[in-house]
Amino acid sequence: MNDLVVSALDAIADGIYRFEFRHPDGNDLPEFTPGAHVHVRVPNGQVRRYSLCNDPIEEDRYVIAVKREEEGTGGSKSLVDETRVGDSLLVSEPRNDFELKGNPARYVFIAGGIGITPILSMIHHLQSTGGKPFKLYYLTREASQTAFLDELSGPEYRGKVTIHHDHGDPDDTFDLWPVLEAPKGAHVYCCGPRGLMEAVRDMTGHWSSSSVHFEDFGTKATTAEEDKPFTVRLSSTGEAIPVPAGVSILEALRVNGHHVPYSCESGTCGSCRTRLLEGEAEHRDLVLSEAEQQDNIMVCVSRACSEELVIDLPQ
Repeated sequence: MNDLVVSALDAIADGIYRFEFRHPDGNDLPEFTPGAHVHVRVPNGQVRRYSLCNDPIEEDRYVIAVKREEEGTGGSKSLVDETRVGDSLLVSEPRNDFELKGNPARYVFIAGGIGITPILSMIHHLQSTGGKPFKLYYLTREASQTAFLDELSGPEYRGKVTIHHDHGDPDDTFDLWPVLEAPKGAHVYCCGPRGLMEAVRDMTGHWSSSSVHFEDFGTKATTAEEDKPFTVRLSSTGEAIPVPAGVSILEALRVNGHHVPYSCESGTCGSCRTRLLEGEAEHRDLVLSEAEQQDNIMVCVSRACSEELVIDLPQ
């Protein structure tokens, strides 16, 4: 991670703040691709993952948008409340688990709330390079809570962007089925709350799995009360580690002295991907494809349908 200077910080919607980072000596930053993210060490010491939302052609700055979560673990609150312009923060080099892939005829982007951030970078890229045609469906609760509303309402996006506010009314939810009914050579990129992700996944069951891409900022799909205890066995040693209800596999492994790389702890970044050798997993991430789920598991959120899982920890 490198020390970068907070060169701009401003509120862009209710509870949403835009941060701009630059090199302290004015040097160019490591390049990134559309959909990439960085890790930021916030003032309270936590490390949090944020998508870059500016155009990758900009080599002198990174831009992120942060939603201040009152009920979260404190990372976003610390970043928003304790950071000022001119402060230095540790920021990692970019990594991309949500990149534009393949050669589709067009792109369909679906963003819910703060999920607009990686998709905005993709749109900037397509606009600046004259790339494939796209259509964005940006779904939020209220106009006041919609980041980048003025920008995406501009004339350059006329006919390319649909913004819908449901005002918290389930009966006013935007109907995505006409958009997703016929693939027509498109690729879908979706980022937002888990409910939106699952709805899009259900409506694209007839699409090729390689043409539908997800990244979210959601939480676990079930509550601790619904979890069932099970055992994880390490293939290398045969050690059996109990995983109680309400405790993740990742937490159980850490308590028992085993190190596993991790970051988001919400099943969205891919850092804790672990080989699954035996047992039936209950996959709760939105990163692995159906094929990858056969022999991989995200240990930060996923659990077991069987009484035991056998995994191979990275060395």
